[in-house]
Amino acid sequence: MSSLGHLVEEPANAEAWLRERPGGVVLMTLRSAEDLDRLTALCRLRPRPLVVALPSAGDASLDVRAMRAMRAGARSVVAREATVPTLQRAVSAALDGEAVMPGEVADLLVTGRGGRAPRGPVPSAEQIAWLRRLSDGWTVSRLASDTGYSERAMYRLLRAFYQRIGVNTRLEAIMLAHDKGWFEN
Repeated sequence: MSSLGHLVEEPANAEAWLRERPGGVVLMTLRSAEDLDRLTALCRLRPRPLVVALPSAGDASLDVRAMRAMRAGARSVVAREATVPTLQRAVSAALDGEAVMPGEVADLLVTGRGGRAPRGPVPSAEQIAWLRRLSDGWTVSRLASDTGYSERAMYRLLRAFYQRIGVNTRLEAIMLAHDKGWFEN
């Protein structure tokens, strides 16, 4: 960014830095839920800062992470592994009041489905909540206790649910939920 004439700093506290320099642009890597929480907190500042989110490709799809960043308030989203010209374009766009994001993310924002027609059964809000908790590391035992089912009944309910959505394992169900955008609603 310095090659474009921008002063590049790496503050220890982005929030304090933004309070001292309203109008600054923050490039923020998103690797965890805590990073997403920090992004949300930064985007609540007034005046609202310009944040370019850089989600890392990981176990969840990049589109899902990018969508979460946009909903949290990021101005633009590009992959952490993006080229320097792509980062420069995102920063310039943010400064010009525009946004840069993958096309699939734009489709998700507009349609809520990534441009694809929904296929297959749609789980209930309760079933989505189960998957969300399991993806957060909850055990089936803890989920059963929290929802008022016995552990055995919870295993049966989950197995029937997995069969209904066409998967065999918890991991496949969580991946499908990310792919279908079920956690975004």
